[in-house]
Amino acid sequence: MSQVSQLVLPKTGIPGLVENWRSDLLSGFLVFLIALPLCLGIAMASGFPPMSGIITAIVGGVVVSRISGSYVTINGPAAGLIVVIVDAVQSLGQGDAMAGYRYTLAAIVVASVLQILLGVFKAGKLSAFFPSSVVHGMLAAIGIIIMAKQVHTLLGVKPEAKTLLGTIAEIPHSIIEMNPEVSLIGLCGLALLIVWSVIKQPTLKMIPAPLLVVMLGLALGQYFDLDHIHQYLFLPEAEILPHHQYTVGPTFLVAVPENFMSGFYFPDFAKISTSEFWVAVVTIWLVGSLESLLSASAVDKLDPYKRNSNLNRDLAAVGVGNLIAGSVGGLPMIAEIVRSSANINNGAKTGWANFFHGLLLLTFVALFPRLIHEIPLSSLAALLVFTGFRLASPKEFAKTLSVGLDNFVVFVITIIGVIATDLLVGVAIGIVAELLIHMTRGLKPGNVFSLAYHVKRTDPRTYHIAVSGAAVFSNFISLKSLLADFPQGENLFFDLTDAELIDHTVMEFIHHYAEEYRHAGGKCEIVGLDDHHSYSDHHLAARRKLSV
Repeated sequence: MSQVSQLVLPKTGIPGLVENWRSDLLSGFLVFLIALPLCLGIAMASGFPPMSGIITAIVGGVVVSRISGSYVTINGPAAGLIVVIVDAVQSLGQGDAMAGYRYTLAAIVVASVLQILLGVFKAGKLSAFFPSSVVHGMLAAIGIIIMAKQVHTLLGVKPEAKTLLGTIAEIPHSIIEMNPEVSLIGLCGLALLIVWSVIKQPTLKMIPAPLLVVMLGLALGQYFDLDHIHQYLFLPEAEILPHHQYTVGPTFLVAVPENFMSGFYFPDFAKISTSEFWVAVVTIWLVGSLESLLSASAVDKLDPYKRNSNLNRDLAAVGVGNLIAGSVGGLPMIAEIVRSSANINNGAKTGWANFFHGLLLLTFVALFPRLIHEIPLSSLAALLVFTGFRLASPKEFAKTLSVGLDNFVVFVITIIGVIATDLLVGVAIGIVAELLIHMTRGLKPGNVFSLAYHVKRTDPRTYHIAVSGAAVFSNFISLKSLLADFPQGENLFFDLTDAELIDHTVMEFIHHYAEEYRHAGGKCEIVGLDDHHSYSDHHLAARRKLSV
């Protein structure tokens, strides 16, 4: 018997609190230290007041943790939604930031109702419709956009460009015109994050890097006296440098209300009849739901107890959280992968860790708002630039290319599509590109949304699932639904002998399902691939049946 299967599953509910409160409280505290600066940074990058990110994390911890279908996920605002929200604020506000904020709150409320319905009607499986290469391309594009926008804040410069491409083109100008003291705070924070990412010492790794960045920022902010407006010369004794005068002051610090209760705002539904409003609703709904489902699934794989979340219930719970957060001025939330993995690494056992993280955030912002105000914006920008880099790192490009050139092409097309247009259009362009590649390989138009398979029970404990024709991302939702409720602990065979075309998304799903099925005590094998040509050496690459 494996070590994991010998582990006794933690209790849930009140018995779980009694049993595991020590480990969950410690983990919740450590996650709170990570979440505080990230929530502030994500909110400001999204065009929302800083407190809106904290509000969302509080709701995600205190409310959603009690009704969700997951065990160790942390719910809160995420970098992946920055692009969606800032676009909504700009398109709905048309230059008026506060109006755009309140219109976007209304869009979040409507999107959350749709999210709840997705969960209630068990539509979580619709996430399968998005091919892996497109999802990874979307996340990489988001990373590039976050870096492009936040590097200006890190350098203490406000870009004049109104478009994304213009903002990217303005980066060299911001480097030349950077505010030295503000830049030093941001660059020191970024250097600390890079150093911390390569440190292997377990005791040091227990200290959250975002907390160190904020503490360093607080110290440098006090040293440079950012609390008071003043001008200074940078290295006045260095004759080779141009002696520009630079200004620093409270505008380079986080602006939060002294009273926590004054940080709440309410949605404005005045634009509910406009097309811009519904574009914002659909984008927030789709991207938020997709990211939350993907993150919750990823967290399940990290859980040492190998518990499987109820994704539909989890999606509905996140929808409820978004309904509450959007109604009082918060950002939309998802099941957040970075904070969730930290939660697991810190020894969390149950959803009470998420609850404690939210409760600690509530206590801190209610009692110490002045301390939050002392955090330099460039420190938060450093956290976001680093987050954006991880989403779009060279490793992500190399990993996608290793699966196959076709996968990489769709990945790059999606990135270019998102950057050149917007998130929804870019994702649609990626999906179309993927379908066109499949059609050149023999996918018939009639099979785009239709998968042929049959289940045969050869003895009381053995099932054969035979797939024929094309099995691609757009048509395997029915198979995924069948497997979601399949009996556990049996002998299961995936027979792909007659499958003419299998894409990477389906290969990845079947392999992961087989691993989980075996882990749960059953037997699962994939057969019938000997006569198929693989489009790369990767074991999850797309493949096509050789003609006889």
